[in-house]
Amino acid sequence: MKKALVILASTLAMSGAFAQTAAPASAPVANAMAASAPGGKHERNVEDRIAYLHSQLKITPAQETQWNAFADVMRSNGQTMSQLFQERRAATNLSALDDMKQYATIAQAHADGMKRLVDAFEPLYSSFSAEQKTLADTTFRHEPPQGGKKHGKAAK
Repeated sequence: MKKALVILASTLAMSGAFAQTAAPASAPVANAMAASAPGGKHERNVEDRIAYLHSQLKITPAQETQWNAFADVMRSNGQTMSQLFQERRAATNLSALDDMKQYATIAQAHADGMKRLVDAFEPLYSSFSAEQKTLADTTFRHEPPQGGKKHGKAAK
């Protein structure tokens, strides 16, 4: 179960390259949950990712309205996941059944968040120039270096 949670935490961190910054796949679950502390590193990572994508995708002034809608979904998804991980960290003495239910809640929230993110990204992507679409396709498909950050901060 812990291995599955580590995989989920890593997946949530990378979140299809949209909502969160990457964490090393081998990071302990505690580190992933600690990063979700209120007002902490998690929120900064989401804001860093938003700023990185805005620059990387060369968002134009005409695209700002669609971009802002997309960024707001990223923030909302980040807050939801942060809250769920806080609740998970605070829960003690869970039965195996309760642990699985909590895990299912996190997985469902992630799936729901990705659906909202796709829905917000589609009109933005449709507004992109051919160059921006190529940048987006490359940015969201690119695998980070082992242990590196997806948004250009590779481990050295």
